[in-house]
Amino acid sequence: MADKKLVMLVDTKRCIACNSCAVACKIENNLPKNIWWNRIMTVGGGNLDSPEGEYPNLKMHNVTVACQHCENPACVKVCPVGATYKDPETGVVRQDYDKCIGCRMCMSACPYTGVRSFNWEEPKYSLAHAVGDADAPEHQKHVVEKCTFCYQRISKGETPACMDLCPARARHWGDLDDPNSDVSRAIAGRSYEHLLDEKGTKPGVYYLV
Repeated sequence: MADKKLVMLVDTKRCIACNSCAVACKIENNLPKNIWWNRIMTVGGGNLDSPEGEYPNLKMHNVTVACQHCENPACVKVCPVGATYKDPETGVVRQDYDKCIGCRMCMSACPYTGVRSFNWEEPKYSLAHAVGDADAPEHQKHVVEKCTFCYQRISKGETPACMDLCPARARHWGDLDDPNSDVSRAIAGRSYEHLLDEKGTKPGVYYLV
């Protein structure tokens, strides 16, 4: 069992689907072209930013989707080389690019479609120089990537970049086992949901409703 239970809370009532979290993630982790570890999905109509129902009876809300950093991760169980693993100190599901053999078993086992990406070619970038944190892992060809909760930041006691840049303050981060943490206080008295709770993965991302 991990020493801490580091989790992310997303307040769906405050999220304004501005995509700041996705952009912050991309810059902080120097993500290659066409790679996004964080996405904003509209729950409602058939298209982005479209509600369900008929006027005036419309409803819509947004859900940010990334790796769920599960307590019982399906991806870890199927990785044949231990490249996908749970960090023993934080409980964060991590990816070792140097060990990854590109078999993509983790992508097949993960019930959360689209939270992982695979670098088929040598990564290409929009800018000629790296951006973001100097400690962010270097991207490699033929490996699987995903959200790391900005491990290069949280290992230094900082918060994930997506939370820092959220203008609506819809995100909370911290140790859920600590009753005085930001996440413990934020979740008190609130209802929450997990994505695909029925899969038994016990996600580390909580959606406040």
